[in-house]
Amino acid sequence: MEKRKVSRVAMGFIALVVLVIVLMFSNSLRRSSRITLPSADSAAGQTDPDAAGGGDALTVIAVTPETVQAAVETLNRPGQYSRVIRVEQFWGGGSGSFETTVTVSGRWTRTDRTLADGQTRHTITDGETTYIWYNSENTVYSGTAGEITPDDEQAIPTYETILDLPVEDIAVADYRSVSDVNCIYVETAEDSLGYVQRYWVSVDTGLLVASERLQDEETIYRMASLTVDLSVPSADRFILPDGTVLLDG
Repeated sequence: MEKRKVSRVAMGFIALVVLVIVLMFSNSLRRSSRITLPSADSAAGQTDPDAAGGGDALTVIAVTPETVQAAVETLNRPGQYSRVIRVEQFWGGGSGSFETTVTVSGRWTRTDRTLADGQTRHTITDGETTYIWYNSENTVYSGTAGEITPDDEQAIPTYETILDLPVEDIAVADYRSVSDVNCIYVETAEDSLGYVQRYWVSVDTGLLVASERLQDEETIYRMASLTVDLSVPSADRFILPDGTVLLDG
């Protein structure tokens, strides 16, 4: 009788061990490679709790002015997307704003912007040649892009310039969330002319989703584009009014 009781206890123990092993195995299968952003009160250098158990989760390293350039360097902009960018500009006694629809496919970037006079300015550029036309006109102007980049055509700052900054010119760098978009945030130190630049770069898409420029602590520029469509844009978006097809293949 005693032997039978011990046998039942042993079988129960074995069953419990097997259950624990199965649960641990199934939990490891549910893990996926990702970067988990720390909360605002996370300690510097805190790691993803899943990573401590082995798995394939990535270690979260706190972004600081000393490490942010390495973090930004890992980001990649998507090769195809579309979105709407809203830009506000402020000056003494006044302000203005406009929206630009941006479509990107490979090396080509198209912008469609409604100007203050009601006209719509269209551009398509690959960074080397830029095509410009207005409204529904068939006349297309073209020329060398020169120093006018696709970001310039979108009226947004190029956040990769962060990579060229001396570390001492970076005042603040950390993770921040803007309308549920997880971002790397960078703020430059005030320069000799009183300018400060702020960037919010999505860690999911690698796109600049918000930015501000201040002079003497007054905002003079602000942009925001918090949603992005990553589906393949229509090839028709890259056909000029004269019928020229720009997309390769």
